[in-house]
Amino acid sequence: MVINKTHIIKNLVTVIAVTLFFSCENNFSDVQKIGVLQNQPVGEAENIDLKYTELQENDTVTHLLANLLSPKMLDYSNRDFSFSEFPEGIMLKTYDREGKLTTITSDYAIFYDDTNIIDLRGNVVIATHQKDSLFTEQLYYNEKLEWVFTNKPWLYKDAAGTKHGVGFDADKDFKNFQMLEMGGDFEFDN
Repeated sequence: MVINKTHIIKNLVTVIAVTLFFSCENNFSDVQKIGVLQNQPVGEAENIDLKYTELQENDTVTHLLANLLSPKMLDYSNRDFSFSEFPEGIMLKTYDREGKLTTITSDYAIFYDDTNIIDLRGNVVIATHQKDSLFTEQLYYNEKLEWVFTNKPWLYKDAAGTKHGVGFDADKDFKNFQMLEMGGDFEFDN
């Protein structure tokens, strides 16, 4: 029996191809991860201009409630503890029902999806329509509780004067305000 070399090579190639074909799994989640390192974002956006509007009850016109502006956003939703990062800072304009503007700016921001906590860092400034301003280097905002807090030094300016301290927590309207350390000029009603 004479065996042809070409015949052996064809059979060998066929066996290898069939083995490779049946040994491959079709796992879509693994395929999606190809080329994406865990430390790399799955998405990147530039020149963000996100508007949040709401239709008020018995109204036909939507009202602008917030406008987020940022040069860059990185999406890390591929992580177990997912987050969105704004490495070049943000400007957030919020409007109350009467259309009065409060502006929040920072050099850096990160939003944690699972906890709804926003971490603002670097030259954080909150300026209200009443010309009140808060300055600090880091500020956290809990979206669910509508609560803002920091352990860093802060400066607050309003019509009554300037106050400063280290650490505070407050509701989003600063009506319920607790300070850890404080200084400045204060007026008390008797």
